[in-house]
Amino acid sequence: MRSVIVVGGGISGLAAAWQLRGRADVTVLEGQARVGGKLRTGTLAGVTVDEGAESLMALRPEAVELAAAVGLGNALCDPARSPTTVWTHGALRPLPAGHVMGIPTDPAALTGTGLLSPEGVRRAEAEETLPAAPLTADCSVGAHLGARLGREAVDRLVEPLLGGVYAGRADRLSLRAAMPRVAALAEQGTPLLPALRRMRAAGAPRSAAVAVQGVAGGTGRFPQAVARACGARILTSTTARSLHRLPGGGWRVHAMTSDGPLTMDADAVILALPAFAAAELLRPHSPLAEEELAGIAHASTAVVTMVFSRARSHFLPEGNGFLVPPVDGRALKAASFLSNKWAWLHDSAPSVFVLRASIGRIGEDEVLDRPDRHLVRTAIAELHHAVGPMGEPLAARVTRWDRGLPQYDVGHRERVTRIREAVGKLPGLAVCGAAYEGVGVAACVATGRNAAKEILADD
Repeated sequence: MRSVIVVGGGISGLAAAWQLRGRADVTVLEGQARVGGKLRTGTLAGVTVDEGAESLMALRPEAVELAAAVGLGNALCDPARSPTTVWTHGALRPLPAGHVMGIPTDPAALTGTGLLSPEGVRRAEAEETLPAAPLTADCSVGAHLGARLGREAVDRLVEPLLGGVYAGRADRLSLRAAMPRVAALAEQGTPLLPALRRMRAAGAPRSAAVAVQGVAGGTGRFPQAVARACGARILTSTTARSLHRLPGGGWRVHAMTSDGPLTMDADAVILALPAFAAAELLRPHSPLAEEELAGIAHASTAVVTMVFSRARSHFLPEGNGFLVPPVDGRALKAASFLSNKWAWLHDSAPSVFVLRASIGRIGEDEVLDRPDRHLVRTAIAELHHAVGPMGEPLAARVTRWDRGLPQYDVGHRERVTRIREAVGKLPGLAVCGAAYEGVGVAACVATGRNAAKEILADD
């Protein structure tokens, strides 16, 4: 049986360990005191709350399938049905049904919603009549969709959804990496809106808003369940400091623990780390991989979770939450009304109302430099403007995710190809995580399992 060290105990690394179960002796090294990465559940005012990702994307099956495999099948649950809502032009405005990541497949349905001006609606409607040459090179989401739908549609419809996923900006994000289905249509040289309508009619997935699932009791249960089921040896508070090739094959990992240095040898190593951390470990072994990984930008974000008393609040919002266009100049990029969205949370804490607000996009670090209490006051003030006078929360907590979201800038897929080619020249080494083929939980699970398969294929 081979020995494998997985560096990183987020969901990517744990998925790799699970894939290796029974076929390798696996040790997971996690620098934090707990596994799970950005899947973390805590308590606030005695209420269970998710402090990181609150749901699993179900458009891809990997996460929900793994959750079921590790015993959480009965805990998977659907959110309350509610339209995607954008806070813009001073009001909460639902997106009409049929959008694809904010792209309106029927622009006429936007008339009267206040989301776009009449000129903006007409410009989006004109997309079907515009000539469409095949896309031959990657470009930004903003460049392509701005040319097809008009800038107003990008600013008011597409950018809020991109911000919710990537904390990124449309003028930087790669069309091929961030919106691969749209990029595939662009490469065919066909008008976008008719093609998207045909995809929907053929049963293609419609939007992320109707294709996520939660975990009753919090998504933090998911990595904990995988950790138990994978059978790996898991060492927390253990940070890998360097990698060394062994003369006869295999790798040596030097780590630091709370008790001092630790050295471990293994036949193979999987780096399930953020790009910048993987770059540091790979510097002596692949300057090309190090350079490419270090070139991936990251956005920092903060989540402000608040618990309100239902009895004392002047007003409680309806719906599942809202997204905010950066063009409106707000600090918030999104808010999620958790007690409305998840029945398990409402049923477990019926006397309170739980919500969370997200702050921070790429290039907005000055907002996150403020103390926690300022972020709480900012979130409360903007929520009062958006939904009404909710009053003061019983409790609030700020969870910061520094450099938490990798940015898929133009050329990202080509960058990832170069990284994988460079790492592929190092026998017994593989990489996985959010930096490569998707930032969602399902994509991270897929990269972890694929990294394990690569290691097993080396036998």
